[in-house]
Amino acid sequence: MTVEHLDRPLGVDAARPRFGWRLGSQRRGLAQGAYRILVASTPGRLAPGRTDVWDSGRTSCADSVAVLYDGPRLRPSTRYFWTVAAWDTKGRPLGTAAAASFETGLLSTDGVAGWDGAQWIGMKGKAPNSAGAPLLRREAPLGKGRVSEARLYVTALGVYEAYVNGERVTVPQDGGRTPELLTPGWTNYDMTVNYFTYDVTDMVAGGSSVTLAAVLGNGWYNARVSEGSTYYSQDGNPLALKAKLLIRYADGSTRSVVTKPGEGWRATDTGPYRADDIYDGQTYDARQELDGWSANGFDTKGWADVEQVGYAAKFPDAKLTAYPGTSARLMAKWDRRPQSLTVYDTVTGASSSANGKGRIVPDPARSTAKAPGPVTLRAGDTAVFDLGQNMVGVPRYTLRGPAGAQVVVTFGEMLNDDSKGADGPVGSLYRANLRSAKATSTYVLKGAKDGETHQDSLTFYGFRYVAVEVTTPDAEVTVSGLTGKVGTSSIRDIGDVSTDDDKVNQLISNVRWGQRGNYLWVPTDCPQRDERLGWTGDTQVFSNTGLYNTDAVPFLSHFADILNESQKIYGVDGAQFTAVAPGNRYNAASPCSGWADCGVIVPWTVWQMSGDTTVIDGSWEAMTRYIDWIKQKGGDTYAGQGAIFADWLAFQNTGTQLMSDVYYAYSVRLMGQMARATGRTGEATAYDGLLANIRKAFLAKYVEVDGDKITVRSSLGGKPSMGGDPEDNSQSALLWVLKLGFYDTQAQRRSLVGLLADNIGNDAAYKAAHPDSARVQYAENTLSVGFLGVNVLAPVLTDEGRADLAYKLLHQNAMPSWLYSVDNGATTVWERWNSYSKEDGFGPVEMNSFNHYSYGAIMEWMYAYMAGIARDPDHPGFQRFRLQPHLDPTGGITHVTGRHQSPYGEITSEWSLAKDGTLTYEAVVPANSEATLSLPAVSASAVREGRTPLASVDGVRYVGFSDGQATYRLAPGRYRVTSTVR
Repeated sequence: MTVEHLDRPLGVDAARPRFGWRLGSQRRGLAQGAYRILVASTPGRLAPGRTDVWDSGRTSCADSVAVLYDGPRLRPSTRYFWTVAAWDTKGRPLGTAAAASFETGLLSTDGVAGWDGAQWIGMKGKAPNSAGAPLLRREAPLGKGRVSEARLYVTALGVYEAYVNGERVTVPQDGGRTPELLTPGWTNYDMTVNYFTYDVTDMVAGGSSVTLAAVLGNGWYNARVSEGSTYYSQDGNPLALKAKLLIRYADGSTRSVVTKPGEGWRATDTGPYRADDIYDGQTYDARQELDGWSANGFDTKGWADVEQVGYAAKFPDAKLTAYPGTSARLMAKWDRRPQSLTVYDTVTGASSSANGKGRIVPDPARSTAKAPGPVTLRAGDTAVFDLGQNMVGVPRYTLRGPAGAQVVVTFGEMLNDDSKGADGPVGSLYRANLRSAKATSTYVLKGAKDGETHQDSLTFYGFRYVAVEVTTPDAEVTVSGLTGKVGTSSIRDIGDVSTDDDKVNQLISNVRWGQRGNYLWVPTDCPQRDERLGWTGDTQVFSNTGLYNTDAVPFLSHFADILNESQKIYGVDGAQFTAVAPGNRYNAASPCSGWADCGVIVPWTVWQMSGDTTVIDGSWEAMTRYIDWIKQKGGDTYAGQGAIFADWLAFQNTGTQLMSDVYYAYSVRLMGQMARATGRTGEATAYDGLLANIRKAFLAKYVEVDGDKITVRSSLGGKPSMGGDPEDNSQSALLWVLKLGFYDTQAQRRSLVGLLADNIGNDAAYKAAHPDSARVQYAENTLSVGFLGVNVLAPVLTDEGRADLAYKLLHQNAMPSWLYSVDNGATTVWERWNSYSKEDGFGPVEMNSFNHYSYGAIMEWMYAYMAGIARDPDHPGFQRFRLQPHLDPTGGITHVTGRHQSPYGEITSEWSLAKDGTLTYEAVVPANSEATLSLPAVSASAVREGRTPLASVDGVRYVGFSDGQATYRLAPGRYRVTSTVR
């Protein structure tokens, strides 16, 4: 049971929350025919005739996704209880769910209503960018009544760590509690700031007073990561806290403790948090810790007053809204600990090494290829810990040493080799690809006898390797523990694919870890260098994979809202969706098809994967403004806006205008589908007409037919900014033409597929016929797409009957290919196909991330085609879906298991192929859904459940047999069938 796609959420700001539920039974044929939702003020009133908030009545409907509340206006800061009863299609009761709850937030957006006078406050007299993070606190009498509930509503300009009565405010996770990372996240602060709601009852109850406290960090609000945004200031922005602690007593009375000058709030910047920056890291001086500063009874003598920060006056129209998803947090189950340790203090061989940098000389007494124990370091030593996995988060380390000793911890994704691109001796940390980001954690010891443990909290890093150095002369420091704490917004995995091919499984792991690292408040391009931005091209390409993997509907829906705001602030003419969101220094006015189309593609993808049209309605005005703007620019040429990035980082170039035109067509096609889904029939018809005109213009401009010969003139339309001449019949152009159906006859279609197969095959004959092509320098059966072709490649090949080529590309390990990076040690997906190789070393340092998920979009194909869990575009949200496993014609994979937690329940699809040609297939179709199964077979009678032909099994309807595929409609239930495929 979910409310707003969340489990028992606190702080719901939706006036009409969306309810969702799943029927747990796997009884074959189970489908919902009716439901009844009850909402009440207490669990005891959740019964027909006793409900005091809303009773939907028995509603004859199969809907169980995003069912809107339709009762009286909800009260703010109120917990509601709800349940749902369901009946099957024959009217038989299926049962009633146990009571669940949700709690409203402040139900206001102006930052005034519901806040009880809370203001934005900061440390009085503190200059922005001056040393020391502000610590703010207030102690207030609690009163004599028994506390029944306490809620903390809090946000910041910057990022906050909140404390109540000396305890850090944390959130429930995996049966325990965990800290969040960098709340309240990143938005366009001049338009929206998010607040969070916490149940702090146990932290407040039982005392005579209560202390509310917070640490403020710069976050994205006051840092160069936001340079170029409309709220950015070269001189710095003052950090501020806004909070309300609402206390309810057993007698029904309430009290609020709020942030406001003159009410006992005090502040200092003399604490241990000396510096923090998203790019540069954090400095913490443990000697300046203020024991008990966030608890009751602390003496604030010498602390400063607070003052109101003028944010509300500067941005009077800005909204303050509840964050609609789950926060980014530290996930203990994914902690990474060192697998090896290398300690060195000497470099040798500089004069004789290939790059003049030499190699480190490990100290054998302190180095180990196993999980290390404590290690003692002195000035001049460097300890390099390998966590075995490229990850994103913060370090937690335990040290013992004298007071004042300084330890510097640096981070890297790779170790240096002896190639030209290395930035240090072999075996040392490679950090050149961080560009100007310092990415350094600096810690000054307080000299605790039993050691001291620190965990950064006001920044984050992307890293696999951690280097630790002592920079204080004559000091000895023992490192007795080091953990990489994984921080992510991608906290709940809902899907997975596995195979009997270890390399493909490693690729799958790389994709998943890349998503964890880059789904951090917003979907970023990379987590390590001086970028870490919400690049929209990366986001739209990966969004389908992201939604298969994790419960990311609220996350991406929220990003759609950010896109819509960025359009208004930074978009050309207030209409173009931007290449980045939220706003930053890459708010370029350049035409950016493929990136800007994220504003259409993400809402469409969220709707398709969730079945919830809310995101469409929320983005409709922005999407239509964008399409109308392109239409006006192109006029009767029906051309796209242009595409400065083209097919980014492709190894075979495509003309920029062609890439723009196909994305224009694609977005218009999606707009038509979304218009129909939301009852906008007139607009749907108009988009159909527009698409027809775009298609006609495209064919006239780019598709040349001469008898039996067809050519896609992808050399036309502009040279990509990264250089290289575009070519006719490029892979990406052929893929998009086939995907969009931009051809006139089936003969032309077959010719286009042949051209694509020849390009991919890239054999001697092809190279001889195309001596000037970029393809001549690469191996047979390789891809040559960039960002805008990567998620189209394998699906189009498979749809066109060339699954053999899709699998050949998947297994390929020659460059460029997915497994090339796996063979070269990758544990996340790289930005470039050739970011690194053992033969040639590091790729171009100016743009070479080793954690960049775009190319991980291949996993969408793994779910939908390899495992066979494919959505049906005509029935979004997997209400009806396709089970269409495609076997591996190369024989490289003979066993695949896939699962995905759809809105209706978990779908599973597993197949294994025996040497004798027997296919064993198992699937689960969740209750209240339906699947169309297509299995390879020599005949329909060769597909059986046990000894019974599948066509004769209860709950199965035979559709037909064609081209070696037997097709059935499956009712909900669990199936295990066999098929003879040869």
